[in-house]
Amino acid sequence: MKTRLLVTGIGGFIGSHFLEHVMLNTDYYVIGVASWKHKGCPERIQEIVSTYKERIEIVTHDLESPFTDQTIKRFGKIDYIVNIAAESHVDRSISDPVPFIQNNVNVVLHMLEASRCLKPKMFLQISTDEVYGAAPDGVNHAEWSTILPSNPYSASKASQEAIAISYWRTYGVPVVITNTMNNFGERQDKEKFVSKVIDKVIKGETVPVHGTPDRIGSRYYLHARNHADGLLFIIDNLPATEYAEGEVDRPDRYNLVGEKEINNLEMAQIIAGILGKELKYELVDFHSTRPGHDHRYALDGSKLTSKGWKPPFSIEESLAKTIEWTQKPENKIWL
Repeated sequence: MKTRLLVTGIGGFIGSHFLEHVMLNTDYYVIGVASWKHKGCPERIQEIVSTYKERIEIVTHDLESPFTDQTIKRFGKIDYIVNIAAESHVDRSISDPVPFIQNNVNVVLHMLEASRCLKPKMFLQISTDEVYGAAPDGVNHAEWSTILPSNPYSASKASQEAIAISYWRTYGVPVVITNTMNNFGERQDKEKFVSKVIDKVIKGETVPVHGTPDRIGSRYYLHARNHADGLLFIIDNLPATEYAEGEVDRPDRYNLVGEKEINNLEMAQIIAGILGKELKYELVDFHSTRPGHDHRYALDGSKLTSKGWKPPFSIEESLAKTIEWTQKPENKIWL
């Protein structure tokens, strides 16, 4: 019987890339869950589903509500749960925090409750670098560094992690947590930095870059397909560890990181260079006027690479591929 994955957020940016990567590299069967009321949209996966329709089932469900017994039975045997669904935009979390946080907490609660019935081999909880808060210069946060979120978005993701850990300890749910850096790639919403820069450079508009002349924000940017590859590597090679009193006091956790640090101005310059256009930009000291934004996020990715994982695409290849794809007439709708 084929390995069966239950994946939430399937119509979102990262979820769609994970679905595509699984279809291209395995014979797994995927049940994808999406509400379609947030940033997920069916157009992201329409072609994937039509190409691999014998291996994909889409279930429309709002994860702010629990699954019915009938839906749980419909899922059948599930080997792995990959919980990607979440609201993910910092600005929106700051402007309207209550529904944002409530959504993300309810998502993980209802998926963990479902997992108690479905009993998968692994519950893979997708999280973010931002739960650790700002990284001081020269410091890359390793797994299990101090959790110190700066804004409602990162607090909601830290809450998801804490709830997942409690279910691992109390109910034996086979939780594995991943923390990833800023993702970019094809089909990304224009509210995200890389997509926004591509759009503005193509239009000849000024790009706002957060920072001051002596301090510009930086990230270890990661293409969503590299992220998907890392998740699949964990599923295929790193079984979940069970709680053992006095021996194992925390679940497995892995950082998924781009290969090098790039500040946001450098990223904008690289994008403009690939497009062959002039970069018009202005530095915006957003951090001093909008509390909750951090200059620098950084994770130490050595743990996962020591297990044998290597990102399949470099940052240069990833950016070139994303920009080439975005400029095609049929794809400009994503801008």
